[in-house]
Amino acid sequence: MSDKTWRKRALVVAAGVGVSAVVLSGCTSPGGTDSEEAAPEVVDTQIILAETNETTSFNPATPQSNLDINGKLWYATHETFAYINDDMEVVPNESFGTMEKVSDDPLTVQYTLSDTAKWSDGTPVTTDDLLLGWASGSGYFDDATVDEEGTVLSGTQYFTIAGSTSGLSDTEFPEVSEDKKSLTLVYDTPYVDWNLQWLFDQDGNPLPMHIVAEKAGVTTEEFIEAMQSTPRGDPAAPVEPNATIKAVADTWNTAFDVTSLPDDETLYLSNGPFIVDSWEPTQSMTLKINEAYEGERDPAYSTLVFRFVGDSQAQVTALQNGEVDIINPQAGGDTLQLLESIEGIQILTGPQLSYDHVDLSHRGEWADPAVREAFMKIIPRQQIVDTVVKPINPDAEVLNSQTYVTSQTDPYEKTIQTNGSDAYAEVDVEGAKALLAGRTPTARILYNINNPNRVAAFEAIQATATEAGFVVEDIGREDWSAQLESDIYDVSIFGWISPGVGNEDIPQIFASDGGSNFTGVNVPEIDELAAQIQTMTEEADVEEARIKVDQLLFEDYYGLPIFQSPGVEAHTDRISGVTFMANQTGPIWNFWEWTAEDAAAE
Repeated sequence: MSDKTWRKRALVVAAGVGVSAVVLSGCTSPGGTDSEEAAPEVVDTQIILAETNETTSFNPATPQSNLDINGKLWYATHETFAYINDDMEVVPNESFGTMEKVSDDPLTVQYTLSDTAKWSDGTPVTTDDLLLGWASGSGYFDDATVDEEGTVLSGTQYFTIAGSTSGLSDTEFPEVSEDKKSLTLVYDTPYVDWNLQWLFDQDGNPLPMHIVAEKAGVTTEEFIEAMQSTPRGDPAAPVEPNATIKAVADTWNTAFDVTSLPDDETLYLSNGPFIVDSWEPTQSMTLKINEAYEGERDPAYSTLVFRFVGDSQAQVTALQNGEVDIINPQAGGDTLQLLESIEGIQILTGPQLSYDHVDLSHRGEWADPAVREAFMKIIPRQQIVDTVVKPINPDAEVLNSQTYVTSQTDPYEKTIQTNGSDAYAEVDVEGAKALLAGRTPTARILYNINNPNRVAAFEAIQATATEAGFVVEDIGREDWSAQLESDIYDVSIFGWISPGVGNEDIPQIFASDGGSNFTGVNVPEIDELAAQIQTMTEEADVEEARIKVDQLLFEDYYGLPIFQSPGVEAHTDRISGVTFMANQTGPIWNFWEWTAEDAAAE
């Protein structure tokens, strides 16, 4: 699996602009459990899922917590208005609530919560929680001006989010019903991904307002009153920060980051099928059935365990030994060959909507385009693909786009004809030396030391970079993801993975104010395209914009994509109902449909 996630962001699917753009009703027909059917009897059994990364936060929407495992934990313990199935369709979850587009001009969307939506402490989910989600995801109150380093120069930035505020930032203050069951958003401009708000483990998804307010030292009523009385922020005319909103935002930003199970159970309340029961740091996290849950996604087993196993071969061994039931490794080398030698398992494969990449800082010595270009010339991408990917997919190719992956055949083929990627088809040490002209820049390289694929990539890059004259410093570490916003590195190696629907990866990652712009890239034309792409409803317009962004990134020497990640999942014959999922959710996307053989026998 890749590591960092595009929150409500997505690759444009090859068949069209994206689900949210072409399904204007917002959703497809419901899938999964029929609400009129009786809930399955829960049998006292467990299913163990191996995951590459360990949990770091119960709020996956901040830059420091934007990690795939945090999103998967959120998915198992929280409900929203819909989910994405393995056909990349938006499927409604009416046991939590409904979303309805009530007007096109202006775009108006009403969200109505069900009577069964409630937190595990018995408190109903209300529009108070949705208002907190809207405040955190919209940036509505921000009046900050920031520099290229992301430092606030004036004004206030309240909530810090991993994604972009695109969409929610273009809404008026929400209208709320008296019974706190319905919230209505009115957009200032058309927004193509309107049906993806509050769908994923993303900015905009609500934490329990009554808990966040309590931790912030205010009441829910005080927070709502502060929001209602505070106008939209204007960076051109910043004002004194609202102390109540600031207190809530500061709590939301950091209070849910953890390294072990906190004594305070309110920090991990659930409104979904499971709730956290225990956590053995570096080893595993155990979830149990949430007895307060009354929704439709009822598992037929009592316990779900996340087992933290970073090494892909170790995941295979754990599956073979019966220590885990399902694995979802960062596949590489001989992973598939090892799996094929094991009896009694099912292997699922396919291309993931994710890619590994090398990103270059635009700060300090690396603000010089010549330094970045020189480094791009020495990245041995073909060698990395041959070592990491071809043992799984013999047809694997070097990825030559930042905005499309190879399985998106038509737009991918178009963009690589014009984006300038052909300049990096081969390693060019002499060309890099010429650009450096005797200089010996320091290249501090950040990567995950527990991921063999990233270690292999680092070692390959280290050799050619040193030959070209770079002084390479190995700063690989376990807490690499927490360092992406820091200034301790010049080069980073990691992966992005998409939900597979929508069009917001451009503003999140590549816009100058994007929540996941870790490099400091600042190209005004990309910012303009990032804003425009959210209002495009024609496939051709979206494709043209993404191809242009791709070209601009190569012209800016942003870094290089390496390969589209091959997806490999496997499970024992004991487990049924697991299907391959290409997006960031992985096999857990339909966890409520899984069954275990021992459970069925009982």
